[in-house]
Amino acid sequence: MTDTQTFEPDGRAVPFVDEGDGPVKLVLIQEQGLAADVLGVVGHYLAEEAGFHVLRIGYRGGDADISLEDRVDDVLAVIDHVGLTDTWVGGHGFGGTIARALAASHHERVNGLLLLGVEENEIPVAPVIPVLIIQGSDDTTTPPATGERLQSTVPERASVKTITGGDHLFPMTHPIETAVNIEEYLDWD
Repeated sequence: MTDTQTFEPDGRAVPFVDEGDGPVKLVLIQEQGLAADVLGVVGHYLAEEAGFHVLRIGYRGGDADISLEDRVDDVLAVIDHVGLTDTWVGGHGFGGTIARALAASHHERVNGLLLLGVEENEIPVAPVIPVLIIQGSDDTTTPPATGERLQSTVPERASVKTITGGDHLFPMTHPIETAVNIEEYLDWD
């Protein structure tokens, strides 16, 4: 696996992993508060086996009171630092909430949205872009019903895939199944 790097825009230390160089670009934002890199195997599979360019982004340390808008700015800073354009943006749990906020406020920079375990919130789905929702059937943190409710708001452009037996950590416990669902969906992009 590729080593974690740190980008420090304006003194903010934002960790990231940049893997692959394929034509499909995908930004994945980690779930907040997890010690493990839950998206590591998924991202590595997509970079190595599917031939995607995958940028995984974590959280700056320190201040716990960082706003959602500042989190979006952190992600954009890393995307710009790496030089990605025309990218899919997604995340796991709160990482997906950041991805939704980024897509809603900067939809011209996003090809599509990938949500792994959808949090309940009022952020609208950005116009026009496709949405892939992947959820664990046994997830009690971000229950499948939340993803289904979001899908019902844009049924013509949102798809739901379910990882049977997966709890909230399904990207870590079922990484290949998760990655294959992403690969099959994004392969047409």
